[in-house]
Amino acid sequence: MDSRERVLAVIDHEVPDRIPTDIWATSEVWNKLKAYFGEGVDVFEALHIDGIFGVAPKYVGPPLPSNSEATVDYWGIRYKKVDYGLGVYEEPVGHPLTEARTIEDLDGYRWPSVDWFDFSSMREAAGKLRQNRVVKAGYMAIFYQHCLLRGFKNALLDPLMRPEFTRYLLDRIFEFLYELHLHMFQACDGLIDVTEVTDDFGTQNGPMISLKVFREFYRPYMQKFIDLAHGFGIKVFHHDDGAIRIFIPDLVEIGIDILNPVQWTCPGMKLEELKSAFGDKLCFHGAIDNQRILSFATPEQVRAEVRRCIDILASDGTGYIVAPCHNIQPVTPVENIIAMYDEAYKYGSKILKK
Repeated sequence: MDSRERVLAVIDHEVPDRIPTDIWATSEVWNKLKAYFGEGVDVFEALHIDGIFGVAPKYVGPPLPSNSEATVDYWGIRYKKVDYGLGVYEEPVGHPLTEARTIEDLDGYRWPSVDWFDFSSMREAAGKLRQNRVVKAGYMAIFYQHCLLRGFKNALLDPLMRPEFTRYLLDRIFEFLYELHLHMFQACDGLIDVTEVTDDFGTQNGPMISLKVFREFYRPYMQKFIDLAHGFGIKVFHHDDGAIRIFIPDLVEIGIDILNPVQWTCPGMKLEELKSAFGDKLCFHGAIDNQRILSFATPEQVRAEVRRCIDILASDGTGYIVAPCHNIQPVTPVENIIAMYDEAYKYGSKILKK
C-alpha cells in the first residue's frame, strides 16, 4: 500500500499493511526537523509519515493589512505575534464584531465574498497530490468563527442573552462558508478525500458550552456542511480539543468520520472506552500526548506511549491514524519525534502480522 491507500483504508475501517501516521507541528519544529535531516531530505519520507495534505484557493480579494507585528485576515480579524519564549503564535487580538448588538450592526459589517478567491489552480494541485497522498480541502468551524468575530466572552453569552442575534450571525457566517466550500468541492470534484468540519467545544476539564446550546445553535450548521461533503463523496475530519465526551454521540449522529485529537488525559476521554463505544463508527486521529510525554519524557517512554495507543485504538487492526494530540511544540526534543514515528512504523507493521 502507498500512503494514500493506507490512510483511506483505516478511515473506511479496512485493515492496512501497517497503521498509518500523520503529523501536526509548529513552524519551529519543522525547522528543527529540516536542520536535523539536512537540506533536500523529505521529512515525511525520512520518518515514514503518511500524512494528509491540503489544497486551498488563492486569495485575490481586497489587500489585507500586514506588518512585522500584526496581520488582518479577510474576516477583519486582527492577529498579533506573541513570543512564548520557545515559539511564536499568532493570537487573535482584534474582533471586528465585538461591539455589535443588533442585526443592523451585522448587516453593516463587510462580509467576505467568494469572489475574493481564485479556485482555478486547485484541481491541478489536488490531482498531483492524489497520486499517492490523501487530499484535504476546506475548514469549517462555526463556533470558532463566532468566537473570532465576537470575542470569546461574547460568543459564550450570545446564545443565552441574544438568541435571535446569534442565529442571524451564524446564518451569515454559514452562508459564506457554505458557498466557499461548494466552490472548492466543485472545482476539485472527485479529487478531494477529506474536509474539516471542526471546532473546539472542550476545555482540559469539561465542555466549553452546554449540550443544549451545541444542539440548538451549532449542530444544525455542522450537519449541513457534513451533508454537503458527503454528497461529494468526501470524508469529514473533526478536530475538537479537550474533554468532549458529552458531544461525541451527536458528532457520530451527524456523520463525523474522523475524530481528532483524542486527548486521553482529559476527563471522560479514556481510550479504551472511546474505542469500545465508537470504534466501529469513527476513525481516531492523534492520541499521542504532547503536553507531557512527547515533550518531556524519554524516547523509550514515547515508544511505549505509541505502542499503548496502537494496542487500544487499533485493537481491531484499523480505525486509527497515529499522530500527536495537536501541534508538536518547540520544546519537544527531535529524538522524541523520531522515536514516535520510528515506533509507529515498526510496531504498526508488526502488530498487524501477529
